[in-house]
Amino acid sequence: MERLTAIIFVLLISCICSISGQTCEGNCGRKLHTCSCHPTCTSLKTCCTDYKEYCVDISPYSGSAFGGTDFIVLDATFNKTSHIVCRFNRNIDTVGYVDENNRGHCISPLLYETGWIPLLISSDNGITFSRSGAWLSVHTGKLDSRFKATLDNATKWQYYGTPNVGGSLNMSWDKSLVRADRVNIELWGYKETGEPYTNSWQGQWQYLYSLAKDRANTGSFSFVPKPSEKFSSWELGAVRVSPSNYSDGMWNVQAAWTEDHALAWHLEDNFRQNSAVWAEGKCLAWDQLEDNLPNFLSEIIDCPCTLAQARADTGRFHTDYGCDIEKGSVCTYHPGCVHCVRAIQASPEYAAGQQCCYDSTGAQVLTGDSMGGSTPDRAHDWGSPPFTRPPRIPGQSHWVYDVLSFYYCCLWSDNCHYYFKHRPSSDCRRYHVPSSAVVFGDPHFITFDGVSYSFNGRGEYTLVNSAKKRLTIQGRTEPVNSTIKATQLTAVAMREASSDIIEVRLVANHTGLEVLQNQKSLSFAEQSWMDLHGVFVFCPTPTNVTVMFPSGAGVEVRLRGGSMTTTVLLPPEFINATLGLLGKMNGDARDDLVLSHGQLVQNLSNPEELFSFGASWAVYNSSALFTYDSQYLLDTYYYVPRHDHTFIPVFSVSENPGDPLNEQASEICSGEGSKFCRYDILVGRNPSMGNATRASFQNHVSLVDNLKQVTSCGWLSPPKKGKKEGTVYLQGATVKFSCYGDYTLKGSAERVCQENGQWSGEETHCRVPINVAGIVAGSVVGAVALVVIITTIVIASRKHKRRAARSNDTVASDHF
Repeated sequence: MERLTAIIFVLLISCICSISGQTCEGNCGRKLHTCSCHPTCTSLKTCCTDYKEYCVDISPYSGSAFGGTDFIVLDATFNKTSHIVCRFNRNIDTVGYVDENNRGHCISPLLYETGWIPLLISSDNGITFSRSGAWLSVHTGKLDSRFKATLDNATKWQYYGTPNVGGSLNMSWDKSLVRADRVNIELWGYKETGEPYTNSWQGQWQYLYSLAKDRANTGSFSFVPKPSEKFSSWELGAVRVSPSNYSDGMWNVQAAWTEDHALAWHLEDNFRQNSAVWAEGKCLAWDQLEDNLPNFLSEIIDCPCTLAQARADTGRFHTDYGCDIEKGSVCTYHPGCVHCVRAIQASPEYAAGQQCCYDSTGAQVLTGDSMGGSTPDRAHDWGSPPFTRPPRIPGQSHWVYDVLSFYYCCLWSDNCHYYFKHRPSSDCRRYHVPSSAVVFGDPHFITFDGVSYSFNGRGEYTLVNSAKKRLTIQGRTEPVNSTIKATQLTAVAMREASSDIIEVRLVANHTGLEVLQNQKSLSFAEQSWMDLHGVFVFCPTPTNVTVMFPSGAGVEVRLRGGSMTTTVLLPPEFINATLGLLGKMNGDARDDLVLSHGQLVQNLSNPEELFSFGASWAVYNSSALFTYDSQYLLDTYYYVPRHDHTFIPVFSVSENPGDPLNEQASEICSGEGSKFCRYDILVGRNPSMGNATRASFQNHVSLVDNLKQVTSCGWLSPPKKGKKEGTVYLQGATVKFSCYGDYTLKGSAERVCQENGQWSGEETHCRVPINVAGIVAGSVVGAVALVVIITTIVIASRKHKRRAARSNDTVASDHF
């Protein structure tokens, strides 16, 4: 009875709201005249009464791009007669249901893209779609292991049928992912059809056959695979576990999927009879295909020269989940390496990718030296907007054009030279490091060109503005507390071109960071990586956020000691294209600090002049990117000028011998940057913040050191019939050469990479052995033989002439 009353009340309120025009049905994200359907309405307590009914949240909010995730629609009201249809991306429908507790459920569909997908929900069998939300589709390789089935010993699955690999295969899954007592185990395959780089190019997932039907849902499955002659042409696929009450291969039902993988275990009997010969034929066919496809190598970014650079350049490169030094360096496809990164952005025309791998010394590994070397990719593994079609389909396009071919040529046969002919490592001769700037502590600034200063204004200010690249990064500062005349950074908001607005801010108790997308809070409880519109966000912990833009700009926000440290990395394309509190990036510290109206700061040691410089970069209401979802933020920043002229900070440390914090400041603060540390302890009255300031300063120094430009002379090949010693090609490195057997070395036996990027010495060759004595003896014998032959011919000729003369005399006598 109480439930019925509640339902009637909600319907009555919805009716009243609809009549007055103040309903969230069809208005999610908007601020209406008397109430709001905007995400900020919850904290501001301005929501229309039916906000939760129509602007829905879901749980879980994410799942595999392969689909099959059953999620609950939170807070909305349904009844047993509701016929739920869920519409994804405005064109893909799946059938939902109402459970025994009157909660609505949707099933996520098979998608060919990742990121937030618009979601509409109908409760009248698809006649009207009154509720709206969003679903996060995740690349299967990046998906948290909780949400997928697992191939036990995945390597065995992908080598099955090659020499000495056989027996049973095992897989497991969380039973709650498939809420059914009986399940089917199905194999699905993936192919790409049509002519590459034309409108006919399509990706296709297809049900192939069932490995088992109507089995108890125990959470595990073992089987001995048999060759499949009928479906052997499907070489890439995934296994799906789904309720047995659905027909074979039914689309978009609740399911748990494995990751996509090479289907060695089901390939035809010819593969098992001689996998190397079978794979070699496939490798040669791929080699011919690549000869006829466009060359994408010239448009991909070069690799960083060192592991330190690769891990520091977080705006353009991100850890490859298949070879991560933080997770034990399980580098299946890159033996001998400890860490790989991928270029975050796909190349502009061909959507190609770049993968860069490094050994334990920090040196880049090249395919010219090792099977485990760095390789470019025709299709970026993580896909590329707008996704949906090859080569931009996340994961699968990469498998088809870059991974299966590696199995053919390198893993299942010994023909890697074919693969590396089309996938040669790029060295780092064209790689240019980004510039970095940082804001930390109370707050202190180090610009892109290395100018350091403090600015303790209270307000919202432009950290970086680049009209050329359409990048804006803004920072909000707040007082450390009500009694101390110093401020700290509490929020950073940013946008590039027409991307989503990303804001990172301190939570109320300063124990974590909150990330907002277009003023709506994001949860990273299920996934640490999100593909958003025009921007990527990585949040592996509540105190660590990295934001990456298509231009290669990266923003790192770290929480240390209760305060935010924000690092901005910009690639060389931003040179002479930035202004703001983080300076004019051009390598010249003398013109770094420019007021918003164009005047240059003359005296960098004058705190009042620096304060005026900072105040000039206060943002305007029309350009502010921040979220104002509390009365405090509205009153303090939105309804007033963005720079608080009434707040005058303490500009410098007053050295008081009797200050009880003096001793701690002396212990904590030392060396370069100690002035910032001492300010935060003696003015901010906070030793932990001083400690965090010291750590942030030192981390920035290390970052700048890691990002120093390194000179590369490029790869050197060993001479034919010889070998080389040394696989590092950076300035100062030495490579030595020698020849096999009796071959002699021509050129330099040792070459050094010079400061100008050129190798010292001459190109090295190995020549056939030379025997001078033999040549002389042979020449003498030849000459003697020639004389004998000529003499013999002359004597024989003379004898022939004498015989002819005598013969003529005899004939004449007889005639006479």
